[in-house]
Amino acid sequence: MRLKLAMSATAALAAVGLLAACSSSSTPGNDGTSGSSGGATGGGSRPLVGVDYPRSDSDFWNAYINYVPEKADTVGVDLKTTNSQNDISKLADNVQTLVAQGVKGVVMAPQDTAAIIPTLQQLASKNIPVVSIDTRPDSGKVYMVVRADNRAYGTKACKYIGDTLGGKGNVVMFEGDLASINGRDRTEAFNDCMKSDYPNIKVFGEPTKWDPPTAVSQLNTVLAGNTINAIYMQASIYLPSTLQALQQKGLLKKRGEDGHIVIVSNDGVPAEFQAIKDGTMDATVSQPADLYAQYGLQYVKDAIDGKKYTPGDDGHGGKIVQVSPEILEDQIPAPLVTVDGKFPESVAVDDTTLWGNNVS
Repeated sequence: MRLKLAMSATAALAAVGLLAACSSSSTPGNDGTSGSSGGATGGGSRPLVGVDYPRSDSDFWNAYINYVPEKADTVGVDLKTTNSQNDISKLADNVQTLVAQGVKGVVMAPQDTAAIIPTLQQLASKNIPVVSIDTRPDSGKVYMVVRADNRAYGTKACKYIGDTLGGKGNVVMFEGDLASINGRDRTEAFNDCMKSDYPNIKVFGEPTKWDPPTAVSQLNTVLAGNTINAIYMQASIYLPSTLQALQQKGLLKKRGEDGHIVIVSNDGVPAEFQAIKDGTMDATVSQPADLYAQYGLQYVKDAIDGKKYTPGDDGHGGKIVQVSPEILEDQIPAPLVTVDGKFPESVAVDDTTLWGNNVS
């Protein structure tokens, strides 16, 4: 199925409502939720599940939003959905709304992985299982975390940049929000890899809190006094403004041209793939939006059904690891994507198995 990416928050939420209406006979819920007919059990064997979308300001999360209703039909659950728009207080309120509407389990993607702990404790006290997508809470009880190995993201970016630069040069890293486990994992792994494998590369670590204007401002500051050879962006949200900033300074050169700045990102959205094909960008790590939706819903259904998991092979190409006494994490594969797939352990940008090549 080819999905159409929403181009704005409004369009994203409208698309969710339309897809849910087609697949589950949904009717509007309260507090911006979408709901399913059939009561708390969703009509017989289909449990009612609450899904909070963390944000709708990026192509990656809009793709995830669009995949959820499709995967809910595949897995066999009915939905109530909310959108916390990167606001941890709103996420806490949304969860209370979902619980009041009778959901039997909750799928969320908390962007502040420490502040979510009280909400997890409340859900645990009500015996409502939680699956966390993309991010892992710092502590608290969850049934399963569904995410890729984010330390591997930083390491893959480091190795691509380090090898491409021949072990010498200056790199700007747009750090994600260090209040998030993802930002910490990617940042720490990139720095550790550079320090151990490419000691002659200088890294300018720039905290951005996932905010593109902040990233561009910091990039301009570094460029004012330094020659930059590469940029590591921890998310695709930085790509348009970064390319624009380099273009304005006459620094946007294509791969193979003198002065080309190597750019590596994370997400695997279509815009990144196009930039790789155009030569203005070099690589990205494909974060599996489709599999996040599918296995997030599958695990919450399994939790409701009382199924138990243990560490080991997850049966779909990744592995389940025990990260704390109360948290298991299914680490979904996330390949490095390059123009031709010739870099070690990478795939070509036109590989049809990549979710980013199956949306328009």
